[in-house]
Amino acid sequence: MSENTPQRIGDYEIIRELGHGGMGKVFQVRNVLTDRVEAMKVVLPDLAGRSDFVSRFIREIKTLAGLDHPNIATLRTAFTAGDQFVMIMEYVEGVTLADKLQRGPFSTADALNYTSQALSALSYAHSKHVIHRDIKPGNMMLTPQGVVKLMDFGLARSVDEVGLTATGATLGSLDYASPEQVQSLTTDERSDLYSVGVSLYQMVTGKRMFSATSSFSLMQAQVKEIPRPPIEIVPTIPKPLNEAIMQSVAKDPALRFQSADAFRNALSQIAAGDAPATSVPADIPAMATARPPADPGFTVPFEPQSQSNRNLLLVMGVVLVAALLAGAAVYKSRQHRESDQAAVAPVQAAPPQANPGTPADNLPAQSPPAPPQVPQAQPEGTTSAVAQQPAVVAHKTKPQATAPDYGNSPSAEDIQAQQQAALERKRQLDAMETEVDHLDGRVSSVESGLSALEQQMQRDGFGLRGDMVAARSNMRNDIAKAKQAMDSGDTERARHFLDLAQHEVEKLEAFLRGH
Repeated sequence: MSENTPQRIGDYEIIRELGHGGMGKVFQVRNVLTDRVEAMKVVLPDLAGRSDFVSRFIREIKTLAGLDHPNIATLRTAFTAGDQFVMIMEYVEGVTLADKLQRGPFSTADALNYTSQALSALSYAHSKHVIHRDIKPGNMMLTPQGVVKLMDFGLARSVDEVGLTATGATLGSLDYASPEQVQSLTTDERSDLYSVGVSLYQMVTGKRMFSATSSFSLMQAQVKEIPRPPIEIVPTIPKPLNEAIMQSVAKDPALRFQSADAFRNALSQIAAGDAPATSVPADIPAMATARPPADPGFTVPFEPQSQSNRNLLLVMGVVLVAALLAGAAVYKSRQHRESDQAAVAPVQAAPPQANPGTPADNLPAQSPPAPPQVPQAQPEGTTSAVAQQPAVVAHKTKPQATAPDYGNSPSAEDIQAQQQAALERKRQLDAMETEVDHLDGRVSSVESGLSALEQQMQRDGFGLRGDMVAARSNMRNDIAKAKQAMDSGDTERARHFLDLAQHEVEKLEAFLRGH
């Protein structure tokens, strides 16, 4: 467990981190009241303020809360802890089918068994008007008892919901996405069945249905290319299974199986004439039951400020700090002079209200000044606070009147520390200014590349991948906030958003290199 991993959230003790993604982290946890081991999915604190992330997370919570099926990972509860959104799920011990596929293709019997269980879960979800939209072997967990658990409903939606998938925001994993998903068209339950068919294709052949090397070419293949029949790759595959797979991945939804039950019945008939399912290995390690989905984002316009103006303000701030603190020290010294050496003018102030039992000729009470603060730069023609301090009366014949105690006045070391802090902040902002200049160049290159790619894809009727749309939006938003923080002199906040922007730029650069 990393140093940054919390030891406890609410009534749940963190055992270990199971996984993380752009949206959050998943932990194995123990409920300290029941001792039950469960899985905890947490939205990252940095993202909790982004309404789109929170909306998606809450939608997943509400979707899972309405589902209760032996082949779907169960939602236990959900709550907020500080600025974090938390979801507690059934902890499923096992491996994903994607991990199991790394050892090679499955036997026909195992592939039919696992797929039938996934279809049983989908039949139930579809009956509740819930479309998963991200079916793939990585979202199917296999337990040591041979039970398949469908998980990660982060992209799920109700068939009654609208506006969740806008043009240019393709969701799901492209290797398993239906043609209508790739084209950002309206999807229904048959889109999930297409993804099941692609997963089954990989289970029996050990290969991806399309071997495209870039996102764009993969999207084209999903829409236009007829896949190679699996029986040509593995000749021992039963012909009825080959035909069922090819039907499930038809480009036209009307030519596919029209329901999860119809698909499952076809597989049951194939299994009836095949060998019994093989046993599941007993030494399956534990993994998480949920994984965070891709990151959406939004755009905030920004107006960069000049470095010279910011430097001037910082220099003026340093000078004013020194002047104010030095004036306060001199002012205190004058208050402690011997009264017989004082020759001062009367105080120009409103007469104080007399208290009962106090001689009328006593001095008015003086309020000690507030601790020195770093002032903002003042417009021309204004007078600093130091120059406006009133004179103090020292009356030799009134010994009962004592000077106020200014014990909080700064020492010379304090003054020097204030000056050093201001200069260090200026140095950090100068370094960040250089970093932003370099980052702006990379951002311009990324924006140009994405615009050219979008134009090319739109000519073919495609939209940019949803996670890349989100990354571009996050990049713009984060660099805008970094510049705003720099303009206000907040180095810590500026550093935070610069790091976030750098991460999004790197993600987009890697995406463009693949094209």
